[in-house]
Amino acid sequence: MNTIQPAVHIGVDVGKFQLDFHCHESAEHFSVSNNATGIRQALKQLSAGSIQCMVVEATGRHEQSLVQAAQRHNLPIVTAQPISIRRFAGALGILAKTDQLDSQVIAHYAALIQPPVCELPDKTTRQLKDLSVRRKQVIGMLTMEKNRLQVMPAFLRADIRRSLAALQRQLRKLDEHIHQLSLSVEAWRQKRQVMQSMPAVGPVLATTLISDLPELGKLNHKQIASLVGVAPMNRDSGKMRGKRRIRGGRAQVRTVLFMATMCAVQHNPVIRAFYRRLLAKGKHKKVALVACMRKMLILLNAMVRDETCWEEMKAAA
Repeated sequence: MNTIQPAVHIGVDVGKFQLDFHCHESAEHFSVSNNATGIRQALKQLSAGSIQCMVVEATGRHEQSLVQAAQRHNLPIVTAQPISIRRFAGALGILAKTDQLDSQVIAHYAALIQPPVCELPDKTTRQLKDLSVRRKQVIGMLTMEKNRLQVMPAFLRADIRRSLAALQRQLRKLDEHIHQLSLSVEAWRQKRQVMQSMPAVGPVLATTLISDLPELGKLNHKQIASLVGVAPMNRDSGKMRGKRRIRGGRAQVRTVLFMATMCAVQHNPVIRAFYRRLLAKGKHKKVALVACMRKMLILLNAMVRDETCWEEMKAAA
């Protein structure tokens, strides 16, 4: 790929060992190894032209090295969800799947859809997010080992208890590392203080919102609810009025927010009263909980936006 036309759209199919690049405008294609040398070579070739947008498919973190290198070179790169790419390919009638064909589809997606290029998180934010992901993994392993302790024979239980103890030590270290990293950034310290002033909001939810929802406080209440996936979606057609359901959004944020909401309906007077009003109106418990999740998120969004703690917000209301 010797020349790149101005304002081109690049699609990248990411594999564990190989990266396939395709230019939509010139139909040129090339492949490099998915390592530091290959990425350096690819970015050198791409630097010959003006990149309007480069789209990569999220593939289990194998794309991270390329995304970070492109960020350092100030290239407009977007990480797309695999389901979006496959649905786009299906709409085009493309059923076959090869690395070269996938990169061509992704380049076509970049040119036609033109997904917005969002600001990528800095190194410290990525570290916080990685620590949060690892914490979730360790908790998952702890849960599995606790379940095994109940069903495995007695002669294996000592080994499982040792595994549990090691995982619990690892969890404590992760919590400490997350706490120290959160304190290292002044803006994060202020954000945590504001969010944790709300009853039922603890360090886990605060950290998740900082790392996985940087838009908090920058969007209006409808936008933030839709972004997280707690806004009900219509399912209407003609005279039929279907049930409103939530879908999409950021699953990691939604999962942690749900756990905090379960606590809030017991210990946060505003959320508890709201939850009971919904139940009194005949709402299903799950529907009421989702509504409480949305209300908590909207309140947190307003608190972060206005830099107002919980008691100050209640007094002003």
